Amino acid sequence: MIDFIIVLSYFAIVLFVALRGKISADSSADEYFLSSRNLPWYSIALSTIATNIQGYQFLGMMGSAYLYGLAQANLEINAVQGILIGTFVFVPLFLKEKITTITQFIAQKLGQRIALFYSIANIALFATVTLGAALFWGAYAADMVFGEQLSFIHEDRIIRIAILIVILGIFSAVYTYFGGLSAVVKTDIIQFSVLLIGGIVVCLTAVYHLGGWEQLYIKTPEKMQLHLPSDHPTLPWTHLFGLFFLNINYWCANQTVMQRALAAKSVTHAQTGLMVGGLIKYFMAVIIIVPGIALYGILGDSLGEPDLAFPYLVKTYLPVGVKGIILCGLFASLMSTVDSTFNSLATLWSTDIYAAYLNKTATDQQKISAGRIAILFSLGTALMMGLILLYLKFDNPDSAFTHTLNNLRYYINCGIVVLICSAVLLAKPNKKVVLLAFVATLPINIGLQLIFPEMNYFVRAFWVIFSGLLLGIIASKGQLNNLLNLFQPASKQSRNWGWALALSLVFLHFLFH
Repeated sequence: MIDFIIVLSYFAIVLFVALRGKISADSSADEYFLSSRNLPWYSIALSTIATNIQGYQFLGMMGSAYLYGLAQANLEINAVQGILIGTFVFVPLFLKEKITTITQFIAQKLGQRIALFYSIANIALFATVTLGAALFWGAYAADMVFGEQLSFIHEDRIIRIAILIVILGIFSAVYTYFGGLSAVVKTDIIQFSVLLIGGIVVCLTAVYHLGGWEQLYIKTPEKMQLHLPSDHPTLPWTHLFGLFFLNINYWCANQTVMQRALAAKSVTHAQTGLMVGGLIKYFMAVIIIVPGIALYGILGDSLGEPDLAFPYLVKTYLPVGVKGIILCGLFASLMSTVDSTFNSLATLWSTDIYAAYLNKTATDQQKISAGRIAILFSLGTALMMGLILLYLKFDNPDSAFTHTLNNLRYYINCGIVVLICSAVLLAKPNKKVVLLAFVATLPINIGLQLIFPEMNYFVRAFWVIFSGLLLGIIASKGQLNNLLNLFQPASKQSRNWGWALALSLVFLHFLFH
């Protein structure tokens, strides 16, 4: 009962904060979509990372860490690559043009037709896999930890999770609908705080029951390596090449992530916020990955389903009351992602489609209304995808499901990387060929998967993106922008902190090689 009171109180606080900050009837589109471009660095840092952390990282990644060890941390710590490129290359370009969506930047560099393809690809990805996965993992996590207590919803586990998906989706959509980005950022800060507390508690608990930090090396030495052999079926060290490109997609070309930087008070605030977010990513890697490794040291390989790692720790070692906080942390990871994605979808649809093609003379109120309609529509598609993922999970319960979801995302993400890199790198891009390269990434991806079924999907993504970029460079006669001029720190201090963050990543790879 105590746990449920804590959870209900958390939901009430989130809803109160969100609705208290809802926009007025005469608010501008900039206020609704970009919080009046007035976000300070700390709001950017906390909200960005809160958006980034999802339920699958606590369940899926912790389960994968139980299976593969520290190598799973590459997906977290190497995010710093994309963050730094976004900080010093893309953010200055975006803010200089005062764009609302990344699509507008694509339109300036590559033309309106390519920009339309870019926007549609992102909308399709956000409205299906991104939202669906977040909702699925939130409901799945809740049921795995509190299945018995939640049995009053429905005795059948699958139906119970389906109902939870619907409830969580509707709740997140409601406050995003009324409050816009300002409500999203305010609730994200609360959600991140809860998420952080829950993650720290689980991590320290796992390490304590293992016998201390030094036992990670004594009991699980085979799990303490960042780089696995090149023939590893899931996480070979060669996956780092593909991960580099895909980090550019997530941290530089992702409207959901970049929306906070676009709403920054200044370039300095945007760059500082993203770099602080990079430091937080290191810390999140510890509290997500270490518990999975520690649990392997405690149980060996006796845990049947890898995704049970997190629920096992919570159920076995945590007392009543603390469990409620942990569940709130899971819900926080869900809602901070879902609300941000809803807001980004609303922005993309309203700005890139509605105002650009359907109603070129749209008022601010009409743009906001169009964005809100997009939220309601994407709620429907998200619920549908969440239920599909529910089926896929229970059809193959023994799989490390994180990698299945990533595989789905990368079919679209590869083309997006080709576009955003072409827009920045090519001095005189051949727009027809760049568009061809974007479209071709999908059949190339499928072809490589059919010809080389054993190829790791990160490695496959590298070759797909590399092929697309190479085609664009050749067609543009190799005319590239000056790479040195692309890096634009707002100040000497920003530059120094950027170098420190980059060197820290190199050091981590050297230390855990």
